Amino acid sequence: MTATRVDAASIRTLPKAVLHDHLDGGLRPATLVELAAEVGHTLPTTDPDELAAWYVEAANSGDLVRYIATFEHTLAVLQTRAGLLRAAEEYVLDLAADGVVYGEVRYAPELNTTGGLAMAEVVETVQEGLAAGMAKAAAAGTPVRVGTLLCGMRMFDRVREAADLAVAFRDAGVVGFDIAGAEDGFPPADHLAAFEHLRRESVPFTIHAGEAHGLPSIHQAVQVCGAQRIGHGVRITEDIPDLASGKLGRLAGWVRDRRIALEMCPTSNLQTGAAVSIADHPITALKDLGFRVTLNTDNRLVSGTTMTREMTLLVEEAGWTVEDLRTVTVNALKSAFIPFDERKALIEDVVLPGYEAAL
Repeated sequence: MTATRVDAASIRTLPKAVLHDHLDGGLRPATLVELAAEVGHTLPTTDPDELAAWYVEAANSGDLVRYIATFEHTLAVLQTRAGLLRAAEEYVLDLAADGVVYGEVRYAPELNTTGGLAMAEVVETVQEGLAAGMAKAAAAGTPVRVGTLLCGMRMFDRVREAADLAVAFRDAGVVGFDIAGAEDGFPPADHLAAFEHLRRESVPFTIHAGEAHGLPSIHQAVQVCGAQRIGHGVRITEDIPDLASGKLGRLAGWVRDRRIALEMCPTSNLQTGAAVSIADHPITALKDLGFRVTLNTDNRLVSGTTMTREMTLLVEEAGWTVEDLRTVTVNALKSAFIPFDERKALIEDVVLPGYEAAL
């Protein structure tokens, strides 16, 4: 099956895996409208279609700080138990409808405490909602496994607290950790104590790096903090002077050779100015150079996207084939923060048969 013969309808049926997706960036527009009315929060518009369009327009500024500012409205409705339960359950069902068989959802519990919930209560509530969604998806014949990544906000002072929660809930659905927020001016090494604690407790972690800030952030994430994956990492190309020749700098070579996964999010990168087009997005060249690239949505509401859409864009604008889509899906599962036997079973029993049927 060649790229020109693959359409969105066919791609939707393919099994997918997403590692980089934010809970508070993926609410359904209609849900956001309803929850905002319940808590008395004013939105730019109360028409779901207009709200969806507003998000994408606001996020298309090319500025990471403004992109992050669009989360004001989603976070406003995620301060109650009811709002968190609904968002988490619908999150799972939306992944299942998109053909996702494994997903990792991330959020920062410290951002959901203004309504009186403690951070631990936030985690417990989200896990309850995710479990309800997984049960409904399985009953509908579209099972999806969803693990949770807890985030610390790199510009605030509760990163270690979030890391402690990742340790505490690692047997209750939390599979790893991340730091998020504005990269520039807030280096990962500022939170080295939290990462050292996670390593001692055998909790894996990824770090947002190489999006708004360049190679120094990637170097710190990998070589200083010890990240097993890199959130975005698109600017690793700054250590590859000539993508065509494939000559790698020392840092790029380390990332490729140690199979450190790059959680790449093409549409989001266009919105924040980290890439100029889908056709020229580094994900294609990095894939061809043997990096362990994975394909992700980042924020489905903010970017107006899905995994099906991301795959379709790469097929239509970057010449990807079904084999390429299979490669990044397998890559994601190889680097998922769940036990090896579970990753292996998903690859061999679900993903590979699903792609074989499409070829």
